[in-house]
Amino acid sequence: MNTQTSPSPQFYLTAAAPCPYLPDELERKVFTHMVGPRATEMNDLLTQGGFRRSQNIAYRPACEACRACVSVRVLVKEFQASRAFRRVDAANRDLVSTVFPAQPSTEQFSLFRRYLDARHQQGGMSDMSALDYAIMVEDSHVQTRIIEYRLRSPGDGVSAQPRGELVAVALSDLMSDGLSMVYSFYNPEMEKRSLGTMMVLDHIRRAQALGLPHVYLGYWVRGSQKMDYKTRFQPQEHLMNQGWMRFSADMEE
Repeated sequence: MNTQTSPSPQFYLTAAAPCPYLPDELERKVFTHMVGPRATEMNDLLTQGGFRRSQNIAYRPACEACRACVSVRVLVKEFQASRAFRRVDAANRDLVSTVFPAQPSTEQFSLFRRYLDARHQQGGMSDMSALDYAIMVEDSHVQTRIIEYRLRSPGDGVSAQPRGELVAVALSDLMSDGLSMVYSFYNPEMEKRSLGTMMVLDHIRRAQALGLPHVYLGYWVRGSQKMDYKTRFQPQEHLMNQGWMRFSADMEE
């Protein structure tokens, strides 16, 4: 398939395939390649228009009979941590986070495999190799970075590289209007820490510190329990036919 840059992006449509989130549904996606000097600009515009990035591809659902997938972004400036979120922060005070260029490591891949084997054995990523993981991290033409979360160890703050156990990793894009959480994974044995929630809260704080208004969480899938956590981060907006609209979890009741 031709991936050369052109004045206007070329869009393609995938064949129908079983939906990974809703039983008895079929999914199709529209996608384009993001390469070349305009990739960062395209990533901003497409993400704001409901696309997600995977490597150098931007995609969004184009299902014929279903509209369950909805793009979600947190309104960072108005966000206030609830009591439950403050408990998550307290449980993870012993973690140290460090931002790196988007470069994979053997340690990251080991944690990634543990996460997939425990949480997504039947998913489309279940058979990913070390090379596949490296491509997922490195194949980006936009401002992407890796955030590692480690248990604090003696000497942290003295050396540039924390040495404690790696417990969570986030792959994130820096955009003109926010941070986009591309993919995250964590130690599945540390359920009491709520590491997935911790990483979203950390991204909200980072966006606040940068003066950026949004954290993009990807798709909330109406009817999929595994995606319900995304509506907990209030206030937030959902991308509807009319544009980005404010959403409250109470609207689902």
